[in-house]
Amino acid sequence: MHEHDEQIPPMMLADGFNAALIGVSDEWSGHPRAVYDYAKCVRILMVHQHMSEDEATEYMDFNVIGAYVGAATPIFMHRMSYRQLNADR
Repeated sequence: MHEHDEQIPPMMLADGFNAALIGVSDEWSGHPRAVYDYAKCVRILMVHQHMSEDEATEYMDFNVIGAYVGAATPIFMHRMSYRQLNADR
């Protein structure tokens, strides 16, 4: 192991969202980051925490996505199709 490798923090996982984990990012910085499906996280909050969709979305936006914990902070992505991405072009 190189000296630089020891400085890379371990990948952080978002507590309670295992079912929404869809992969790991591979970044130039060398910090692997867990990638979660945002909509699945909202559904998890709705089912397990008995939140409405609005409450779960607000919780995600302010308490989960808004919680930066360093270079290994998880990524929460919104799925969309190529067609949706190019709809405004």
